[in-house]
Amino acid sequence: MGIQQKQPLRYVIVLLVYLAAIAVGALLMYLLPLPLPLSLLIADVAATVVVYAFSVVFRNASVYDPYWSVQPMVIVTGLAVVQEVFSPPVILAMVAIYFWGVRLTANWAYTFRGLEHDFQDWRYTMLEESTGKFYFLVNFFGIHLFPTLVVYACMLPVVFLFEQAPPFGAWFGVFFALSILAALLELAADCTMHQFKHDGGKGFLRKGVWKYSRHPNYLGEILFWWGIALATVCVLPAYWWTLSGAVLNTLLFLFVSIPMADKHQSRKKGFALYKKNTRRLLPIYKRQSKK
Repeated sequence: MGIQQKQPLRYVIVLLVYLAAIAVGALLMYLLPLPLPLSLLIADVAATVVVYAFSVVFRNASVYDPYWSVQPMVIVTGLAVVQEVFSPPVILAMVAIYFWGVRLTANWAYTFRGLEHDFQDWRYTMLEESTGKFYFLVNFFGIHLFPTLVVYACMLPVVFLFEQAPPFGAWFGVFFALSILAALLELAADCTMHQFKHDGGKGFLRKGVWKYSRHPNYLGEILFWWGIALATVCVLPAYWWTLSGAVLNTLLFLFVSIPMADKHQSRKKGFALYKKNTRRLLPIYKRQSKK
């Protein structure tokens, strides 16, 4: 057993990597006399570069996996410290992001097996095998930088909530509730999947929110960011263009994540029938076919 695989050292190593990334990002935010969204973008990219460097050292791109959920929590924490704005919309947005982020990070920690190359996410290994000598480009731009930019775009509505401190509105509450429900959907999907794997389940999961949907966890992720974006636009209508983050996130799942997952699942016997009897996202009844 390699030293990277031992408990709890593997978590300590990842924690140190992320503390280094946060430190670099925070330093740039402090030094750059630029508008908040731009300085935040530069800091975010710099932190991603730090995580990427360590993923190359460990030969495991999964070092980046928790960045997806940690990044938004770090951003709202930094904004709270710097901006010192705590209007009701800001507080509710922070609650939603912390609830979503802590849950998603805990899910990563539960499934994290180690830093050795053999424990890298199957999607990254597939890309590594298919792109060969160009994998370093795919690794940096596709696996690390592009998701960072997508989540940054999703976080822009929250940045402007801190800057503008708008008053609370009823529709903000509605879409805040949507974000919480979306995070709960992800929680239900992940818990059901973990139990299925723990019980040695084979084939395809068809229980709970997975009964009629192949990707209810992805649906939750999509709805969460739409909730955040729409809540913000309801109180800051001039910032309607920040819906672009939710749009990008949706496209990422529809045209990258879901096709990759379905292709991976297609190796199992009976996938064609399973696909015919389930919907891609919505966990609602679909007339069942027997062949």
